[in-house]
Amino acid sequence: MKPTPVIAIFDIGKTNKKLFLFNEQYQTVFERSSRFSETTDEDGDPCEHLESLQLFVLDSLRDVMAMDQYEVKAVNFTAYGASLVYIDATGQVLTPLYNYLKPYPAALQEQLYDTHDGEALFAQRTASPALGSLNSGLQLFRLKKERPELFRKVQYALHLPQYLSYLLTGVACSDITSIGCHTALWDFDQQQYHRWTSDEQLQEKLAPIAPHTQLSTVNVTNVEQQLKAGIGLHDSSSALIPYLISFPDPFVLISTGTWCISLHPFNSRALTAEELQHDCLCYLSYEAKPVKASRLFAGQYHEEQVKRIATFFAQPLNRYSSINADENILRLLGTGSTDGTKKAPSQYLHFHERDLNAFADDITAYHQLMIDIAHAQARSTALVLNGAPVKKIFVDGGFSRNELYMRLLSIHFPQIDIYAASMAQATAVGAALAVHTAWNHQPLPQDLVLLQKC
Repeated sequence: MKPTPVIAIFDIGKTNKKLFLFNEQYQTVFERSSRFSETTDEDGDPCEHLESLQLFVLDSLRDVMAMDQYEVKAVNFTAYGASLVYIDATGQVLTPLYNYLKPYPAALQEQLYDTHDGEALFAQRTASPALGSLNSGLQLFRLKKERPELFRKVQYALHLPQYLSYLLTGVACSDITSIGCHTALWDFDQQQYHRWTSDEQLQEKLAPIAPHTQLSTVNVTNVEQQLKAGIGLHDSSSALIPYLISFPDPFVLISTGTWCISLHPFNSRALTAEELQHDCLCYLSYEAKPVKASRLFAGQYHEEQVKRIATFFAQPLNRYSSINADENILRLLGTGSTDGTKKAPSQYLHFHERDLNAFADDITAYHQLMIDIAHAQARSTALVLNGAPVKKIFVDGGFSRNELYMRLLSIHFPQIDIYAASMAQATAVGAALAVHTAWNHQPLPQDLVLLQKC
């Protein structure tokens, strides 16, 4: 039997590391998933176990390329952002893969902003709120200031998706979706690196920017085959690609997971000071177009508070995976309103302050949790809708399967059609679509995204 042509996509999350094989119709024909324990950096802070990740990528790719039933034509990568791998001139990794939640020295951050235009203007030009280590450019700045001898050894600082590509190809490059991910490196007005990167001698440590049409032909160790390798994408930008290809009319995508990110690819207005204060930012699409976005730490918050409810009421955790909206409970509790106050969306995530003794049962408590989360989500999404309204909001990820969340969202946006989007492995498929012409001679499928109106 003739082997099936496929593309291999590594989708690297903070928790789950996955490899997918997609056929020419972008259907999943093979999947491998792995988790491994974190390690610690020199300060004792938790961080990614980079050696385990390297082995997962290399071993998994060799395994699938040795399978008779598949012909791997290309490989690409998508991974979480705000994470840099520092390599020397021989390609050796110089430091741990520092966690983007690692505490950042306040004095060093203040020094940077004071030297370069002040925090407000700096944040506006780079479309990056002051987020400490989540601004990956500040990680490189920290390395220069705190460990100058090590900084001098750095040949390139590669964002994680590009390092994974380098691991196979030996070709160091930067990617616009990673640069545009709240890094504080990019000047969105000038559409180039912000001048502070050259003033601080950081730009010389950044590999040349490559387009996603530039692929390398590589040999995979222990397998007598060649394949095309993409340069990798930031995961949020990658997840948007199937929607941009499928829906030309303006929409907002709420991508739900650990973070719930509202992405508005059709809002070209510059970020305001208020939006920056409320954790809005801009991403860059794989076509280098600005994508206004707002973020809410709702997925992780939901997980933590569900555990609290389950423990308090002595119920199993899986009880809350399929709770439908109870209209009587919603009338009793009220659903909140997306009012005109200046509160930040995160301020509506206050369920952790609520006394669980106030609720008759765990189902009522869970409804209140989702009311709080939906209220905060509505405030967060409204920020990117400001000045650029849409008629459709798509919700993908975990909350798209939460009937109560979707019901509450429709209450907050009565003039907008709310859809649960069913796009299996959107992030991984996006990374495959970005290099479609390099490996796939079939036309793009018309049914990439399935929608269910709420």
